[in-house]
Amino acid sequence: MVATDNLHSRLVGWSKIILPLAALGLLSTLFMLARDKGPPPEISFAEVEAMARDQRISAPLFSGVTDDGAIIAISAQSAKPEIGKPDTISIDRVVVGIDNDQGATVDITATSGEVNGVSRTARFFGLVRMETSSGYQMETSALTAALDTGLVTSDGVLEIHAPFGELTAGRMTLHVTADEVGQQILFTQGVRLIYRPQDQQ
Repeated sequence: MVATDNLHSRLVGWSKIILPLAALGLLSTLFMLARDKGPPPEISFAEVEAMARDQRISAPLFSGVTDDGAIIAISAQSAKPEIGKPDTISIDRVVVGIDNDQGATVDITATSGEVNGVSRTARFFGLVRMETSSGYQMETSALTAALDTGLVTSDGVLEIHAPFGELTAGRMTLHVTADEVGQQILFTQGVRLIYRPQDQQ
């Protein structure tokens, strides 16, 4: 009986030593297998700075009301802060809607643009198309919209398809108001008109 107790005690004592050592061996083997044999990846500081600068927002929407009560809504595919211009946001694939309570609408699409929160202006670049509910369709290279007044001006030559014909002009000014007039459009600087009267029945 005494011999059996001594054998049991020895087995327990050896187990307390062998089992922890075996566990340590297994853990070290796992760490060695999990370690990548190749060199650690290198990330340049230029890449980190580029990722930090490229703070992009998907599908932004800017909206507001002009002094005359017209509603302006600007949506885009993406937006990001403009480098060197802390008050300006750069936007891509721009869609603009200007509406009033009387049903007058102006729809603008542009390749790109920027919105300045301090001056409350929005500029649109690239191929800029504008269509009004009064029947005008225009194309130009740049437009500027004053978000507080709803005044839209062109920054270049326009090609215009009007209800009464075709026009070209060096400058256009459009104002959307909340009254019954709705839209006021003025073409200046070398306006040329090809009059196409509608067929009268």
